[in-house]
Amino acid sequence: MLLIVGLGNPGTQYEDTRHNIGFKVIDKLVSDFGANEISKSAFKGELFKAPNLLFLKPTTYMNLSGESVQAVKNFYKIELEDIIVVHDDIDLPFSALRFKNAGGHGGHNGLRSIDAMIGKEYTRVRMGVDKPFYKSQVADYVLHDFSEEENEILKAWIEHTATAIKELKTNSLLEVKSKYSLKSFQQ
Repeated sequence: MLLIVGLGNPGTQYEDTRHNIGFKVIDKLVSDFGANEISKSAFKGELFKAPNLLFLKPTTYMNLSGESVQAVKNFYKIELEDIIVVHDDIDLPFSALRFKNAGGHGGHNGLRSIDAMIGKEYTRVRMGVDKPFYKSQVADYVLHDFSEEENEILKAWIEHTATAIKELKTNSLLEVKSKYSLKSFQQ
């Protein structure tokens, strides 16, 4: 069983923010696979199931995402190497896409929480959202909606990312990296 986690914050006020790019990818995958919702309050998130796949959107708010991931991991007895976390990354330019196994959290509160709860040995799908000019503006920046210009590429970039994640079911991380990594998305 593969667990694919998209990071974000619950609530309509955060729906289209940079921080919620992980949720958007999960929504696309749930739609593509016709996954059924199997959420339980103990999971602290929205959980969907397709054959041999689970899709999770933690509803704990970003800085407690690990609680939700740990609850689903433990319930379904999922190994760390079978967990993929999709998240925004301010250290990458907008529409860049990178894949990484294990590593640090890079200041990302969602990853920090997951690392603390289950360890670091899971796969990360890093979606670049760029960063503000001043470090002090980061929290405000990631909680703002994408610009009109960014929205024009968002749908195709999310589809590209979802396709890459589907390939992680059958291909190695190295193969997926070489085929789908992006410096920026060009339509």
